[in-house]
Amino acid sequence: MRLTFFVRILIVLESSNQMATLLIVDDDNLVRETLHELLSASHECHTSDGAEQTLHSKLDTPMRKFFMHCTTRTYAMFVLIFVVCLSSTSRSSVASALAAREPSTLSQQSAPGVEGNWRGALDVGAFKLRLVLKIAKSADGKLTATVDSLDQNAKDLVVDSITLQDGALNFEMKALGASYAGTLSKDGSQLSGKFTQGGAVFPLDFTRVTDVSQMELKRPQTPKKPYPYKEEEVSYENKQDQVKLAATLTLPPGDGPFPAVVLITGSGPQDRNESLLSHQPFLVLADYLTRRGIAVLRADDRGMGGTSKGGPNDTTENYAADALAGVEFLKTRKEINVKQIGLIGHSEGGMAAPMAATKSNDVAFIVLMAGPGIQGEKLLTKQIGLIAAAECEKEVEHAITEGQQLMVTVVQEKDDAVARQKLHEGAVKRTEAAKKKIDAQLASADAQNAAWATPWFRYFISYDPKPTLMKVRVPVLAINGEKDLQVPAKEDLEGIEEALKAAGNKDYKIVLLPNLNHLFQTTKTGAPSEYAQIEETLAPIVLQTIGDWITAHTHAN
Repeated sequence: MRLTFFVRILIVLESSNQMATLLIVDDDNLVRETLHELLSASHECHTSDGAEQTLHSKLDTPMRKFFMHCTTRTYAMFVLIFVVCLSSTSRSSVASALAAREPSTLSQQSAPGVEGNWRGALDVGAFKLRLVLKIAKSADGKLTATVDSLDQNAKDLVVDSITLQDGALNFEMKALGASYAGTLSKDGSQLSGKFTQGGAVFPLDFTRVTDVSQMELKRPQTPKKPYPYKEEEVSYENKQDQVKLAATLTLPPGDGPFPAVVLITGSGPQDRNESLLSHQPFLVLADYLTRRGIAVLRADDRGMGGTSKGGPNDTTENYAADALAGVEFLKTRKEINVKQIGLIGHSEGGMAAPMAATKSNDVAFIVLMAGPGIQGEKLLTKQIGLIAAAECEKEVEHAITEGQQLMVTVVQEKDDAVARQKLHEGAVKRTEAAKKKIDAQLASADAQNAAWATPWFRYFISYDPKPTLMKVRVPVLAINGEKDLQVPAKEDLEGIEEALKAAGNKDYKIVLLPNLNHLFQTTKTGAPSEYAQIEETLAPIVLQTIGDWITAHTHAN
């Protein structure tokens, strides 16, 4: 069991649809092999001569139902989108990985200058995971170390062994199935090497840092204790699936009874705060609502934190059942108004909330934050194109900048021979950077493509939310960000409204929020690569919209 990176491989297709292939092909091994060969072909497309011919020969096999066009002169018509979270194979290992805080002190040969703090970025495609390596020397001269993954909000991950021999630095993190092999620069300011995890190899360089501010990310909305309300660690059980859920219940001051909500996270295993890239949206949301007189229950997903593991065939229906287990728990609390318990679901959670509402009369209302309103296959196909377009736009901007730099070199350098040499050196650097990036993408994707060949993913892309939405009889608030590229706002809000209207639901509100992305942050383009760079966790208008609507429906103080 190990901490890994859950990978969503989203490929822009020119003449076929990979979703259909996943639905048709039930052999998981065949699907994984197909993904592997497609990615390998893409890698050759970017790194070898005769790329177009190589690619088409690679794809020309009986099982190849994935098609794409790629030349060395155009931007490749595919993009690998990596969503950072913990994979299903790693759920039960997180607690032990984070709990083992005492670093090992194995014997090693130390070299001057390696102690201190180092910062690097693990390039996993659309995101770069920022890491801090902290190396110290004990009284007996032995090296110890820990690692912080800033974007995953994981601190003091244990390094079991670390050695420095003749400038070669090696360390191992057994709980994560990871290791690093690098070389210390002569001046002691750089570490250059490779990070290996689960068979995947990623380039990873560290730079020494002395500024403490570079060792943490700014997240100004994250609430700080003490809170002006009660916070209680609780647990309850989904008896149907025999899953024990660990959660946090926040209660406003006073005796109550209070209206309450159960929060439902989005896709992939997440903790109760829906932590992503050092943001904690559900912590921010729970804090805001509780201050407004609304009790909030938020639980770790299956296999995360203190929640027990689920099964290999779990789908969104199982997660909806977990939410209903939370409703049943709230009904046992004297502080809660049992007639005013609602659900708030984000992304896939916005798919689970209507499911739960149609199966229980105890759900008084639901809030859908970027909840799907169209079939999963159509949603993801649209998502692919939108994200690819946004990332391509950035590539164009980068290419223009590089072109301008080339022009400056030519104009400023009057010696033709020297100018040619500088231009050549620049071309070499760009080529090496491109190969390095593609190698990292291929390694990560190849290690994690099994995420596609699962019952959960097949269920997700097959599911049409409209029939379920047409059965919802309770009040509904559906909100989405205008620049959401993962759940396209226009199509999904229209789908939700169409279903509710057709069902005769008179109490619903549809809200399109300008300039917000899928995480409901204020954004420029909406591209996932911006998520980590934005300091804002949830735009204030999102909090106010949800808070005002719930208050109006429950008369919360």
